[in-house]
Amino acid sequence: MTSTLENYINRTVAVITSDGRMIVGTLKGFDQTINLILDESHEGVFSSSQGVEQVVLGLYIIRGNNVAVIGEIDEETDSALDLGNIRAEPLNL
Repeated sequence: MTSTLENYINRTVAVITSDGRMIVGTLKGFDQTINLILDESHEGVFSSSQGVEQVVLGLYIIRGNNVAVIGEIDEETDSALDLGNIRAEPLNL
């Protein structure tokens, strides 16, 4: 997995954690246990009654044992989303 993560360095990624949080940021580094360093990161907090709230986190470290899914974000598609109109139940993994 680490060789795949090298392709994501300095790219915008989304990480879903084992507790259901979705954190988006620029991948700056990782280690052999998949601990991640994200810069300019924010958490998307979903609600079934309101739009997606963006909580600014800044420079953020995610422990490898808390990473469930990681993937690259298509910035063009992401910027076209109207997060204020998106409704979803929070993930409770």
